[in-house]
Amino acid sequence: MLRRFLRAILVGPEAPQIRRFFLVGALAAGLQTALLGTLVEWVNVQYLIAATLSIEATIIFQYGVNNRWTFYDSRHDGWREYGRGLLRTNLVRGSAIPIQVGVLYALVSAATVPYLAANGVGIVISGVYRYVLDSRWTWQG
Repeated sequence: MLRRFLRAILVGPEAPQIRRFFLVGALAAGLQTALLGTLVEWVNVQYLIAATLSIEATIIFQYGVNNRWTFYDSRHDGWREYGRGLLRTNLVRGSAIPIQVGVLYALVSAATVPYLAANGVGIVISGVYRYVLDSRWTWQG
């Protein structure tokens, strides 16, 4: 399965779309990590709460960019269509929050990995899940 997915990134018909999705994700991961660090270090928010808030804050950003660039062939244009897509991506990404926060908690608690590094691992793991659901459900096309 992983081998097939990696091959699809390089040469499959969805390769450009997968690469754009992960590029948007990488940018959002940087924003999310910066927000997480800011909330924990400067505002003294507990790291799991800060992670949840920073994840939610990047959902709208990612939807807008993915809608206009990654999934431009099936993008949502009208208010109703855009709103429905935003709701769907929130459900997809909201369902990925426990995956990401769970990985974060496990790595920080059990493996004593620094929370920002652990968050990066959680982003990568939940990113595959988010792509599959977003590409198949949010932007069905």
